[in-house]
Amino acid sequence: MTVAAMVILGFIALFVITLLVKGIRIVPEQSVMMIERLGRYHKTLEPGLNIIIPVVDQPRQIPWRRTVKADGHKFFEVTTITNLDLREQVYDFPSQSVITRDNVGIQVDAVVYFQITVARDAVYEIENLPIALETLTQTTLRNVIGEMDLDDTLTSREKINASLVETIGSAAQSWGIKVNRVEVQDIIPPADVLSAMEQQMKAERERRARVTEAEGFKRAEVLRAEGERDARIATAEGEQRAFVLEAEGEASAIERLALAEQRKLQLVKDVMAADFADYLIGIRYMETLDQMAKNDNVVWMPHSATDLASFIGGYRHLLDNAGSASAPAAGATGATDGKARGRE
Repeated sequence: MTVAAMVILGFIALFVITLLVKGIRIVPEQSVMMIERLGRYHKTLEPGLNIIIPVVDQPRQIPWRRTVKADGHKFFEVTTITNLDLREQVYDFPSQSVITRDNVGIQVDAVVYFQITVARDAVYEIENLPIALETLTQTTLRNVIGEMDLDDTLTSREKINASLVETIGSAAQSWGIKVNRVEVQDIIPPADVLSAMEQQMKAERERRARVTEAEGFKRAEVLRAEGERDARIATAEGEQRAFVLEAEGEASAIERLALAEQRKLQLVKDVMAADFADYLIGIRYMETLDQMAKNDNVVWMPHSATDLASFIGGYRHLLDNAGSASAPAAGATGATDGKARGRE
C-alpha cells in the first residue's frame, strides 16, 4: 500500500470518527436540546445519551442574555446556548426609571423568577426569551407604579408584586414559560425627594416622641393623682373604721358595765332581802324564846338541833332569867325576916 493510499484511508477514518462524535449528544439532567433537520424542527432530545445524524441534524443555537454583576453594577452578557435549562431561573435585570402618579421619578430594581414549561415554544415562539421577559416586566412595572403615588409605591410592594405576577404570567403563557414570582428589590427616589422624606420622617419621629412624652407625663400625673386619692380614701376609711370600732368597743364596754352593775344591784337586793327575812325570823324567834324562858318549869331546845349557837344562846338566856328570879325571892325572904324581928 502506497503512502497516498494510507493518507487517504487516514482521512476517511478521521472523517468517520468525526461524524460519529458529532452524532453523539449528551444532554444534562433538567435540560433539553432542540434538534433541527435541514433547518426545520425535528425533535427534542431528553436528558441522557442521544444519537443524531451528523450534518443532517443540528442542535438549535439559542441566543441567551444574562445579567452579570461587577463592582456593584449590572451588565448584560449575550451568549448562545444549545441546552435549554428547565429549572426555575432568576433573571435580575438592571434598574429602570419609573414615574409615579404624582410625577416623581424613581429607580426601581426588580427580579423575575420563571420556569420553562414548553421548551419548543420558548425557542420558536419568541426570538430572545430573556429580552422579551425583561421588556414585558419593565412595561408592566411602569403601568402599575404609574397608577400609584410615591407613598403608596414605597409601602405597597406586595401589591406591586401581585400585579406584576398576574399581568406578566398571563402574557408569557404563549412563550412556554411560567412566571412564579416578581419581586421589587429596591425603590430609590431622587436625592431631593429622599432628603425631604428624611426631614419629614425626622419631624414625624420628633412629633411622636413629644406626643409619647406628653402622654407619659399625663399618665404619670393621672396615676399620681389616683394614688393620692386612693391613699386619702384608704386613710379616711381606716380612720372611720377605727372610730367605729372604738365606738363599738366603748358601747360594748358600757353595756357590759351596766349589765354588771345591774347584776350587782340585783345580787345586793337578793342578799338584803334574804338577810332581812332571816333577821325578822331571828327576832321573832328570840322573842318567843324569851317568853318561853319566863316559865321556870320549861327547858327549851332549839328548833334545829344542828344550830348549836342558837342552843347555847337560848340556854344562857334561860340561866340568866333563872338567876334574876331567885334574887328577888331571896330579897323578899330577908324583908320578911326583918319585919318579924321588928315585931318582936
